[in-house]
Parts: sequence; structure tokens; C-alpha cells
Amino acid sequence: MQLQAICPPKLISCYPPNKHLKVTLSELFNILDLNKNGELSRSELHESARRMGWHWNEAPILAVFDLLTVLKPVSKNNFIAYMTQIIEDPNGPFGRVLLNSPYFLTTTASRRFLISKQKISDIHKINKKQHSSKLYDKTCNDLILLLKHIANLDVANNYQNFLKNLDNNKPNISTDNAALLIIDPQRSFTKGVWMKSIGSKAELEVKPIQLAYEKCARLLNENYRFIETMFTRCPFPPCSYDWDDAFTGIIDTKQLYFIKPGNSVLFPGTNGFREWVESFINDGKKILVIGGCTLNSCIRISSIETQKYFKDSKLQVVVDLSLSGARTSRFIQSSLYGGLSAVESAVREMIDAGVRVTRSVQWI
Repeated sequence: MQLQAICPPKLISCYPPNKHLKVTLSELFNILDLNKNGELSRSELHESARRMGWHWNEAPILAVFDLLTVLKPVSKNNFIAYMTQIIEDPNGPFGRVLLNSPYFLTTTASRRFLISKQKISDIHKINKKQHSSKLYDKTCNDLILLLKHIANLDVANNYQNFLKNLDNNKPNISTDNAALLIIDPQRSFTKGVWMKSIGSKAELEVKPIQLAYEKCARLLNENYRFIETMFTRCPFPPCSYDWDDAFTGIIDTKQLYFIKPGNSVLFPGTNGFREWVESFINDGKKILVIGGCTLNSCIRISSIETQKYFKDSKLQVVVDLSLSGARTSRFIQSSLYGGLSAVESAVREMIDAGVRVTRSVQWI
């Protein structure tokens, strides 16, 4: 079978870089299998992708096989079977092949907690109430100071005044009653292709996103073993797909995640997100806290659609602004949003849809 009709990639590039050649699936596997042991590991996948010059066209394939190799390498036969599924499926990499991810193949316990056995053991040994988060409502003040420095005083003051009209009571949310979703905490948004696509002011534009990632990393560093946590990832080229540098040494190397090629975590329907939410709802959790990147697009759309989809289950979606980032320019008021900024408009839209938006969450 020739590697054709992959959606959205048309061809997989082979070494040397930038020369697109048609290869059989067996030949492609042999190229990727650097140590020639008949299995494709996660590290081999990424190293081969870099050598072969994979970029945007191949990003969905990289994402799919990164997920499929999180827990263990993929055999040659399985690689060919998965690629055949991708080629034959109208939804390509975002179709049935994702049902082969470790999320669907692991046990309920390991799928739910998605953390190492040692951390699970710690949970049983430690009274977590004595180690709850002490993440105080400092982030919004940090952001105001940041906006004053990288934008201007008016932008910072306008956003500060907008925040005053929100519910300033920091909700106390129990780790027993809620789960956490961090959207796209990837280096692409702070150092990779997404950031570089912004232009000459890219480094200033992503400062609020970097701040949000730092706050997410601090929360995880203190509470990763206590809060049921999941992540999303967008398909990006090699070197931009990894977790952001702020999460180095914090996110478990075998942490699963949901592939999210667009703005909504509900697409594709095979990524496991619905099943995850349903599982923690069935376990008695009724709150989903969301943070990450970016506030006016992926967080806005994902929170609204999740709130709507699970309305009959009485799920309450909460967006934590202290964990959420957006481009600097999205804090500037614009006629496009009736005199509001894109961020302010997004917050109002989420609130109107029943999403609770708060300056920060106090985990207890």
C-alpha cells in the first residue's frame, strides 16, 4: 500500500529532509525504527521526525503516534495497522485510530488518575488535606503589572477594572469534587512555530501565556498527585509539540492527553475527552476547572461547548483566569468587540453560556 490520501497530510517526507517521496508503510516503519528492533519508541519517533524534516503536513501523524507510544513502543504490525486506519478513515488521523490510544486500552484506575504508581501510593499514605494548594490570588496582580510593562498603563488599568466586576470571591474547590484540564501547555506557544508566526513582536505577545504556564506549573508541582488532571495538545511539528519548558520535571513522562487539532476539546469525538468527563462525573465529581492557552479562543470555545454538552449531567465548568493566558494584544480594547478587548469579550461570552469565570480557584 502506498502512503497516499492521508488526511490532512498528503505524503510523509523521507530522509533527506524536504524531499517528499512515496513509500510503503513497511518502508516508512523501517526508516522510523532507528535501532532496527522491530518496535517504534516515542524517542525514535521524535528523532526520526526531526531527521526527516517533518513539519505541518506531518504534524497530525506525529501527534497520533506520540500518543500511541506514550506507555510502550508500537510494533511494526501495529504501526502498519494504525496507518492503514488513518489512510482509509475519512477523518484521517482524527478518526478511529485514536481509539487505539492507551486511554482506551488501560484499566479504569490507571486511565482515571494517569499518574505513576508511586504517586498513587503516596495518595493513600498522605492526608492530602494537610497538603492542599496555597496558590493565592496573586496571578491577576502579576498580570496587571506585566501588562503595564509590555503594553501600557491604560491596557492594564482597563483590564483591572474589568476584573473588579467579576465575582472576586475565590471559590474553594475540593480536590474530591473536581478535575482539572490544562489546555495546550506546549512550547509552540512560547518558543515554537505558533509564537514565531506572530511576527516581530512575538516575544512580547506571548508573555501573558508564559505567565499562565508558570502558574499552572506551580499548581501542578504542589498538587499533581492530588488533583485529577488531564491535558490537551495541538498537533505541531517536532520541537514545538513538547510540553512547555515551565513543566520540565513536573508532568509525568507517561502522562496521557487529548489530541485537540482545533479550538474545541470535544473534537475529535474519538480523543477520549467525553469518556474522561463522564467517568469522573460518575465518580461524584461535578466541577471541571479549565486553564491553559488561549483564553479568547481554545479555552473560550472548549469551556462553552463542554458546559453545553454536559448540561444534563449538572457539570459546572469553571475557568480559572490565574491559569489562563492570551496574547498581549488580546487585552487591548477594540471596536471589533464593542469597545471591549478580545479577552473581556471572551469572559462575558463564557459567563453568558453558564461557565463560571473566576480570578482564581483555591483548591482544598
